[in-house]
Amino acid sequence: MRLLSAAVGAFVLSTATLGLTLRHTEQAVLPSQEIRASSNPVLVELFTSEGCSSCPPADALLARLDQEHSVGGAEVITLEEHVDYWDRLGWRDPYSSSRWTLRQQDYALVFHRDGVYTPQMVVDGTDEFIGSRERQARQAIHNAAERPKAEIHLEPVSVASGRYQLKIDVQLPPELHKAKGARVWLAVTESGLHTMVSGGENAGRDLHHAAVVRSLQNVGALDPRATPAFRGEPEVKLDESWKRENIRFVVFVQDKNSLRVLGAASVHPS
Repeated sequence: MRLLSAAVGAFVLSTATLGLTLRHTEQAVLPSQEIRASSNPVLVELFTSEGCSSCPPADALLARLDQEHSVGGAEVITLEEHVDYWDRLGWRDPYSSSRWTLRQQDYALVFHRDGVYTPQMVVDGTDEFIGSRERQARQAIHNAAERPKAEIHLEPVSVASGRYQLKIDVQLPPELHKAKGARVWLAVTESGLHTMVSGGENAGRDLHHAAVVRSLQNVGALDPRATPAFRGEPEVKLDESWKRENIRFVVFVQDKNSLRVLGAASVHPS
């Protein structure tokens, strides 16, 4: 079923096999709007798929935000997560993973949605919307930057070829000490990726990506009410096929219940 309006086109697909409602939507990109904000880092996630014809504009928006790195003074840290539920519909996305689908399902529960859709943008775990809505994205980044954030320091140390020890130091401000619990996540992203798609809705298109999530692991937890700090030194192994100059380590702290992002930081390998 296809629903059309002056600004938005939507396609809804239900499948008992997946047990999900899959929907992809497209929205005309509005002119960018300059917004003043603080320098607090803001995590911007995009759930996308190379099998979804509405996703390339959202991919392009995330790439712009990643390249700008700052929106009105707010540091923008991006994650592009390719879900796998489009893979059986004509094109298997080489960057897709069931793990990103499960992460998106967790957000669907928190946002009280009946299903998942692409492209979906999530800002600091608190705002979600169609991933190509640029004005809404910039406003959400502005709003998120004004909230109290954890202070996170990262130091990557090369220990062997393709292996790093990442020194992580997290300090939560007093405003966040009431949180009931939080998890510390470490993502490895790669930019500069592209695919010449030969099947599915994007057949014949050369799709480009930024900040594609290559790995994501939980490296610790903290109870802000007891110990509002975390220190860890997890080891990270980079795949030989990943281009070192395009790699970034992203660490973020996320409330385990609300999924609100309490702080984020990123660094390139040394």
